[in-house]
Amino acid sequence: MKAAVFDTYVNKPDNSVMHFDIIVPDNTEFEKVQAYGHAYLSSKGLNDLQLTTQECKFCHIEEASSELEASIVAQGFGIIELGNCD
Repeated sequence: MKAAVFDTYVNKPDNSVMHFDIIVPDNTEFEKVQAYGHAYLSSKGLNDLQLTTQECKFCHIEEASSELEASIVAQGFGIIELGNCD
């Protein structure tokens, strides 16, 4: 599956920067990417963080791993946690 990768950095309330990638099918509109990002942030208890094109930017298209593809099929998106995601 071809997947779009959105490189995402958000400022957490403790002033650290959370870094993660949102992985979606390559034809996904940005509004859906934002909604998926907010769903992920909510799952971390971070409901009020801003997620605009400043924080979340298209990076590239790649072939999704089988694990990410399963996540995309199940919920529409996958997440790769890269830093300060706890």
